[in-house]
Amino acid sequence: MALSQTELLNEAKKLELQGLKKYPISPVFISKLDTLLNDAYAIRRPKPIDYHNRRDLIRILNAITKELYGNSGNSPVVEGFGSFVMDMFSIGSDLDLSVNFGNIVGTFPRDMKIKTLRKFAKKFYSLQREGHVIGVQAIMTARVPIIKFIDCGTGIECDLSVENRDGIQKSQILHLVSGIDERFQKLSFLMKAWAKAHNINSPKDRTLSSLSIIQLVAFHLQTRDPPIIPPFCTLFEDGTDPVIVVKRVKNYSEYGKGNKESLADLFITLLVKVASVENLWQKGLCASLYQGSWTSKLWDTPYISVEDFTDLSQNVARAVGREQFKEIYGCIHSSLCHLLSFSDGHIQGHQLVDLLFGSDSVSIVPRQIDTESNDESKANLPVPLNGHQTKRMRVSKGLKEKQQGEGWRGGQQTQGWKQHGNWKKGKEENKPMAGVEEHN
Repeated sequence: MALSQTELLNEAKKLELQGLKKYPISPVFISKLDTLLNDAYAIRRPKPIDYHNRRDLIRILNAITKELYGNSGNSPVVEGFGSFVMDMFSIGSDLDLSVNFGNIVGTFPRDMKIKTLRKFAKKFYSLQREGHVIGVQAIMTARVPIIKFIDCGTGIECDLSVENRDGIQKSQILHLVSGIDERFQKLSFLMKAWAKAHNINSPKDRTLSSLSIIQLVAFHLQTRDPPIIPPFCTLFEDGTDPVIVVKRVKNYSEYGKGNKESLADLFITLLVKVASVENLWQKGLCASLYQGSWTSKLWDTPYISVEDFTDLSQNVARAVGREQFKEIYGCIHSSLCHLLSFSDGHIQGHQLVDLLFGSDSVSIVPRQIDTESNDESKANLPVPLNGHQTKRMRVSKGLKEKQQGEGWRGGQQTQGWKQHGNWKKGKEENKPMAGVEEHN
């Protein structure tokens, strides 16, 4: 039986205080670490071309949609969501996309989603034969059916689903909340980079989803003293429609002003917070963004519990498995040990960054396919490559062979693929699609 919320709150608070004593933080250490983290963030941030490439892919996919469905008012629209819309994506992040029909009332049936994806899959297989995309996969048996493909011109991997309104809504809300305090966006970005470097950011491999990582960051900021962002229940008093939430968010623009913790403070205390409750999850501990506090709740998959802020009946960390739970906690404890070693002067700053986030050559996927790279140089990297990066290397190798065989220019979309962007009736204006904001 789950412990009461009061018992769990008291136990979590006690264990967190013990954890902070175990990993003492000196002001000098915090200052140096803060510089390192901000530099790591700046280096890994996408450049303007990365925003442009994703916006352009959305534009092209909408042009293809018009080809498939016609240019009538009932034609669906392809919208971006996920890390791109939240502005928490890295150069190597997937681009999440949803085909949305404007006249849908109620739930869109699963069989209709599959029918829609098969229509797109036929087109993508044709584009793959023409050499414009690679790695096309139609995964219809997943909980959320998707088509995966990689654009040959940019190397961006795309995941296309149908009527993923929930994903779009969550992405837009989290993007709005990130406007309350910049530390939310920065810490989320770094924690995602940390998880990817340690190969624990893949729900299909039963580790943490990006959404669960970002929500744990938000929860941590909600539970600081003083808090940095508010409980989501206060933002949802008039509903969860992002158009309504944006008005509520404006009332909290100075909410975290009283908290002076640095990015380094928050990075360490987040790891300590999660590390300290390792044995409480299975007793019913659950992170609730809606309440902005720990709560008590048992799920069918109890390894890590993070309540979905728009559907309180769902656990966004449900994918985590028993063995993967141990792996996740092994990474957390080792990272805290690395931080302590840096504080004690046993390792240098650049070594710490490599241990936390991987070296730059691992963490940052080139915006253009490097035809001069060689596998030998990758063999001595200090952090093991995760599955996502290994897959990209296989794709890079395939693209390299294609370049050498056909004289293809890496980093530029082929003319045939570009023609889809100017589909049949001339060029369309190069602008973001609905749900994707312009970024500088």
